[in-house]
Amino acid sequence: MYHFSAALVFSFLLSFHGWAQAPATSPQQLLLKDYRPVSLYRTSNPPVKKAKYPVIDMHSHAYVNGEAEMDQWVKTMDSVGIEKTVIMTYQTGPTFDSLARVFSKYPDRFVLFCGFDYTGYDQPGYGPAAVKELERCVRMGARGIGELGDKGKGLIYSKPVPAPGMHIDDPRMNPLIEKCGALGIPISIHVAEPIWMYAAMDSTNDGLMNAYPWRVNIEPGVLNHTEMIATLENAVKKHPNTTFIACHYANCSYDLNILGKLMDQYGNLYADNAARYAETATIPRFVAKFYQKYQDRIVFGTDMGTLGSMYRIALRIMETEDEHFYEQELFGYHWAVNGYGLPDAVLKKVYYDNARKLLGNFDE
Repeated sequence: MYHFSAALVFSFLLSFHGWAQAPATSPQQLLLKDYRPVSLYRTSNPPVKKAKYPVIDMHSHAYVNGEAEMDQWVKTMDSVGIEKTVIMTYQTGPTFDSLARVFSKYPDRFVLFCGFDYTGYDQPGYGPAAVKELERCVRMGARGIGELGDKGKGLIYSKPVPAPGMHIDDPRMNPLIEKCGALGIPISIHVAEPIWMYAAMDSTNDGLMNAYPWRVNIEPGVLNHTEMIATLENAVKKHPNTTFIACHYANCSYDLNILGKLMDQYGNLYADNAARYAETATIPRFVAKFYQKYQDRIVFGTDMGTLGSMYRIALRIMETEDEHFYEQELFGYHWAVNGYGLPDAVLKKVYYDNARKLLGNFDE
């Protein structure tokens, strides 16, 4: 897609080690981190200020500190058409309870997911206490689990206790996953990372600028991308009565057919699109076809903060056919992005209907 000179890429890599000098005006000395192209194409539609249809954001986090920031967040949600936001807390115990109290100020606007309690996961007898804590969190208002996270080293996202070395398909997870099915709550799980983070960190990596700081080093005991997808499939297959939401398209943006094949086989697997707009807006026609085929299994998410500009760039990509524009504050890549131009029927499902189905009755 982009062909960087060896000197340009080398200068970029040097900058991470503090060796590079201040940027010069010559392109031969320009650091990749300072490259800020401006599209000269005149193809844009009117700016998208508000979602075309009501939206449930199925992937966000507890970004705010204090009531004032929460109040502003709700105002922003109103301005861009976000009806509800799911807060992935990772948490159990007193911290989850505290977050439940904080967000209870807006019970109609925020939905909380809790984590799993991994205390003692490496000891005999793990399971019953964790299931009891899950049931308690649900009584406190949790409507799902998330965001579980495993980039190859194990389930290390949940707080306060991570579970390095244990993956979602581990037999120790069975009682928790089965209980989620019985309770009718979904599990949102992040597996792996985008493929650019596994590729060589050199001039052949077209996502180099973003990939380098997020790179995955495959060491002994760390699962690679293919192995991570296998853990997800194993769990989804083993627990057909539990609904799974693969965060970030299961990090298969580079080949959505991998995710599509899993969805074809397992009716209990869904995906969110959160924070993978940059990785998919480079191939809008292919992505639009993917949404058309799996329109009943994809939910909208952000995972990028609370600013109005953040929401509007996501909506622009979802709704318009704008071509070759840049977003360099949210996205770390140096490639241009394009709108998917999704049809109304698909937007309604991805924005709202699919999430409503997964979350159940908001009034219960």
